[in-house]
Formats: sequence, C-alpha cells, structure tokens
Amino acid sequence: NDYMLEEADRSVHDALCSVSRTLESNSVVPGGGAVETALSLHLEDYARTFDSYEQWAIAEFAEALLTIPKTLAMNAAMDAIDLLAALRVRHHAAQSAQDPKKADYKWFG
Repeated sequence: NDYMLEEADRSVHDALCSVSRTLESNSVVPGGGAVETALSLHLEDYARTFDSYEQWAIAEFAEALLTIPKTLAMNAAMDAIDLLAALRVRHHAAQSAQDPKKADYKWFG
C-alpha cells in the first residue's frame, strides 16, 4: 500500500537526519524520559519536606511526569514497569554517585 511505503520512507529519512545531525553537532540531548525521570525523583524528595496537602500535590505531579517514559516504553513494546524501575534506579545512582561511571547514568533515558 502506498501509505505504508510513504510512512516507511519518512521514518528512514527522519532516522538518517537524526544520525546526520548528531554527527555534525557531536552532541546528544538526553531523551527517552531522562529529564522527566530525574525531575520526578527530585520532586519526590522535595515533597517529603512538606507535612500538608502540598506534599500530596507535589508527589502526584512527580508521578504524572513518569507518564512520558511509561508511554515511550509501551510504544516501543517494552515492559514499562521493568524499564521505569531500572531507569529510576540508574537516575538515583547518578544523583548519589561517587563513582564517575555511575554519574553518567543521569543521561540514561
């Protein structure tokens, strides 16, 4: 079907453009929910400093941020719960890392 061929062509073109731009700029922006996961962990810690409804609101917002990595995992046909758990562990390790190798985990998405 022509529609499927056009979509496949567009997808390949987009992928090649992404690789080309990455090679030209020599840098990569963290993606795949990396920013949302890191922000969620920080907000969960911050929420614990309150003892009222603000704690609940901040914690719920932190949980809502995790919708993005969950959706990306499900769209990639991966187990969202396992992937999100591993992602949170790596981001937590990066925030409290003494080892420089683990400090790079903050870029995982």
